[in-house]
Amino acid sequence: MRGIPLRRPSATLGDMTRRRHGIDVLSRRPQRSPAGPAPGRSATAWVPYAVLLWAIGYGGLRVYWALGNAPEFPPLGTDLFPVAGWGAVALVGAAAPLAVALDRADRWWWPLAGAAWGVSTALATLCPLLLLDAVAVLIPGLGLTVDPAGIAGRLGCLAGGVLLAVATNGYRRRFRGDRPLFGGPLAGTPRWAWAAAYLAVAGCLTRLAAQYAVGVAEIPFAAGPAVLVFEAGFLLAGVLLPLALVHSWGRVFPRWLPLLAGRRVPRWLLLGPGFGLGLLLVGYFGVGTGQLAVETVAGSWDPGDGTYPLWFFWVSMPAYLLWGLGLTVAALAYRRRTRS
Repeated sequence: MRGIPLRRPSATLGDMTRRRHGIDVLSRRPQRSPAGPAPGRSATAWVPYAVLLWAIGYGGLRVYWALGNAPEFPPLGTDLFPVAGWGAVALVGAAAPLAVALDRADRWWWPLAGAAWGVSTALATLCPLLLLDAVAVLIPGLGLTVDPAGIAGRLGCLAGGVLLAVATNGYRRRFRGDRPLFGGPLAGTPRWAWAAAYLAVAGCLTRLAAQYAVGVAEIPFAAGPAVLVFEAGFLLAGVLLPLALVHSWGRVFPRWLPLLAGRRVPRWLLLGPGFGLGLLLVGYFGVGTGQLAVETVAGSWDPGDGTYPLWFFWVSMPAYLLWGLGLTVAALAYRRRTRS
């Protein structure tokens, strides 16, 4: 056998083991998977095109309204606030090239992501009156105006902001990984979630304390049932809902509930009101608190009929804002806590 060169086996048992676990034997680096769409790409590939179609359709409507053809929009005379008219047209127009850039980009560029997040947030910020729309639709009889044209204008603006946010998140997932934007599942309820829930309760109770301190009854018993329904919902959303998001009885129905005892609470039974009301409160009273600050500094605050003094608004509006922020954060923790 002398003179016949001995060849090294093509693959030893150790090499085969390392390759099986995805390790390149020569470079000692993890082997790349075959080329294909990045995680999340296929699920959101259609969203930039939806943003483009939305910008054309809704943008055309905003241009038509900005040219002087807008409805009356009772009671404030505008559907969007604090920016409407050509300012809203500019924001809608900015969404279209951003959506195209997000779809065509071949690398991560943080100014593009920042601009897209900024425009999507600005579009959602223009819809604070949706809180009043929700109350007027869900609890008729309170005397709030239901304006179909105004609601449609606000929902259309919010839809564009949400679509652009989804497109931006898809862009992030393509180039920055498939990790969830706000973190993965939680094994337990963290301290920051408990703090957020009880801050929400504190905001609600502070608002009630300010109402009684000013000497105006919160529940006018001579009023119709719609007011009583509103007040009951006020307390449920301000006390029961935040606590349910962090306590165990918000995940499993307690024993004293007939027919439901021991059953798992459907996630969106709490997540829907938690996120919905929390974000509406943040949007409405965030804009309102900013407007109040500007009017206070400028000396242009309007006392109205004088029933409520300025200090009442400086207590109640930040309390509402704290309520909304706490509820949103607690709902986020609940979503991660109940995630499979």
